[in-house]
Amino acid sequence: MRDSSSTTIVHSSIVSAFDERALELFRLLVEEYLQMGTPIGSRHIADRARVRVSSATVRNVMVDLEGKGLVSSPHTSAGKVPTNRGLRFFVDHLISLEPLNQSDDSRLKTSLQQGLSPNELVESASQLLAESSSLVGLVTTPRPEQTQLRQIHFLTLSGQRVLAVLVVNEREVQNRVVETERQYTDTELLQAANYINHEFGGHTLSEIRSKILESMREDQSKMNNLMQTALDVASKTFEQNDEEDHDYVVTGETNLVGLLSSSEEAQELLDALKSKSSIVHLLDQCITSDGVQLHIGGEPGFAPLDDYSLITAKYEIEGTFAGVVGIVGPTRMHYKMVIPLVDATARHLGNALEHSDS
Repeated sequence: MRDSSSTTIVHSSIVSAFDERALELFRLLVEEYLQMGTPIGSRHIADRARVRVSSATVRNVMVDLEGKGLVSSPHTSAGKVPTNRGLRFFVDHLISLEPLNQSDDSRLKTSLQQGLSPNELVESASQLLAESSSLVGLVTTPRPEQTQLRQIHFLTLSGQRVLAVLVVNEREVQNRVVETERQYTDTELLQAANYINHEFGGHTLSEIRSKILESMREDQSKMNNLMQTALDVASKTFEQNDEEDHDYVVTGETNLVGLLSSSEEAQELLDALKSKSSIVHLLDQCITSDGVQLHIGGEPGFAPLDDYSLITAKYEIEGTFAGVVGIVGPTRMHYKMVIPLVDATARHLGNALEHSDS
């Protein structure tokens, strides 16, 4: 899970500041709040504590916890609720996590191994996350480093415009309109396609870009017309495409409607989830560490998520980072269920993509 040196120091000082009883009472308060969604009173905690304590003792402990910024009182006469800082402390130090239960794990594995294409697998993973958590599922598509070219065709359009039809990962087709250096005949484009298929077929798009750049640094006067044509068309076709690098699938947006306090709040979050640049910026912060990472209550520095949590995990293809899976929802969520779910989905999606027709 995500951590930083400053956060670790703060949490360590909090742990040392309280005895086991205080930490147990705080753990109970958070668990009851996550389940009930209302402020938790001292008597409620005292009645359910594993150790015998009075309501007065619980109140004194809560005062100390509030002084550390772990709990707050929504109303003067109400009980306590954990703050975002308190939720972070709970997840980092007090939560007891277990692997996803066998039946749910098997369902995930089966659902992600149905002979689907990579894009279909990503959509399925996002749907499974949303359905299993009743929150929002978010999955990025495999990066171009994992996209392999199988075949390419060129069709003349008008003037110097050419339609490049790429078959990638066996079952996917990508169409790209490119502007070439000059107008080419159908015969020239056919020969160029044959040359590219022979030289680059089976390579990933990132490998092809590297090979093209390498070729462009060579003395083009030594190239024949076919090679020059192929290089011109290929360089335009395989140019770096930011949109291609940062695609993602969001599922389950309607799950948030009943969980948010107002329609305006819901619309603000839905708009944020549709903002590609914002989501990409956020996910870029989720790829620096292994394992499941949590961003609670605005920790990512992304204003629309100030009142929400984002749980993410990287998925890999053949040991190489390929994308991110995640769940977005209110800070009051079932972390003990969501964290193993995200972890298992990342693992099974990566395995499924390794064995798909790619």
